[in-house]
Amino acid sequence: MESNYYAVIMAGGIGSRFWPVSTKEYPKQFHDMLGTGDSLIQKTFNRINELIPSSNILIATNKDYEELVLNQLPDVHKNQVLLEPAMRNTAPCILYAALKIYQENPDAVILVAPSDHWIENESEFINNIKTSFDTCEKEDILMTLGIKPDSPNTGYGYIQFENNSSNIKAVKNFTEKPDLEKAKQFLKSGDFLWNAGIFVWSAKSIIKAFSEFLPEMVKTLDIENVYNTDVEKSFIEENYAKCENISIDFGIMEHAKNVFVIPVNFGWNDLGTWGSLYNKLNKDENENAIVGAQTIFENSNGNMVRTENNKKVIIQGLDNFIIVEKDDVLLICPKENEQEIKQIAASAKDKFGI
Repeated sequence: MESNYYAVIMAGGIGSRFWPVSTKEYPKQFHDMLGTGDSLIQKTFNRINELIPSSNILIATNKDYEELVLNQLPDVHKNQVLLEPAMRNTAPCILYAALKIYQENPDAVILVAPSDHWIENESEFINNIKTSFDTCEKEDILMTLGIKPDSPNTGYGYIQFENNSSNIKAVKNFTEKPDLEKAKQFLKSGDFLWNAGIFVWSAKSIIKAFSEFLPEMVKTLDIENVYNTDVEKSFIEENYAKCENISIDFGIMEHAKNVFVIPVNFGWNDLGTWGSLYNKLNKDENENAIVGAQTIFENSNGNMVRTENNKKVIIQGLDNFIIVEKDDVLLICPKENEQEIKQIAASAKDKFGI
């Protein structure tokens, strides 16, 4: 393991499309969504820890989740948890982490990764990160990992790259989630990748990019003698909310000229919805996926079932539904309407206060 290798795991989201399991109080990254025995954040930490020393892995999260992080990741010290006092999207938390890391080690190279993604081939992932680290140690570039698409998915942003023989490609542009027609064109052209939101850069390079494209944010957060001192926490509480609410993609990546991408293929899934979880799980002979339940299916196909405490569930004559139990809440929703779960959760909050 290299002492210059660092990581920032972003773990501040609420995951409202995984309601009723994922809630504001206990979001999806802290749940064992796949029934593997580890929560998503534990899986992510352990994967990254194969390459990066545990003391160099920072967790950026909402201040409400500090206890959850420290309970689930016993190798993480309190000082490694960056508490966001306000939700400000990804750019401010990445700058905060970069300034803190740079203060400790000006030669640091940093991996930034979400806490709640699934990666099938972990050794391939580690190889891709090593390649990225090697490149970013030598050159002033901002690297992202792009997933080779296997379908015209309209749920992801896309990255267009310049097609050359190198396995590291210059990025032409970032594109927001397309409609189906456009996604089909992207797939056909062969020079588009899914944007997984996984980044690698040196601390120097990313701070330089912030100075160029988000100078106000740098003015707000880049103050001497703050990071890794006793005043860091109170300084962040006082100043973090003054930062613009903007993503790293909009704020930096879409403007910078030194952005490169490695096309990767390590079995990635962003686990954004019950449907994407269903796609990752093993199925029975009728394509039903089950987590935490004992089941009998009669004339029922393509369902996603998740319950607590090994509940006995009998389903007759139902196809392509999401059936999820959590505490005293039961959700039954057609898979094709899964994008409406966010609104369903809001209605349940209004009516039942949950």
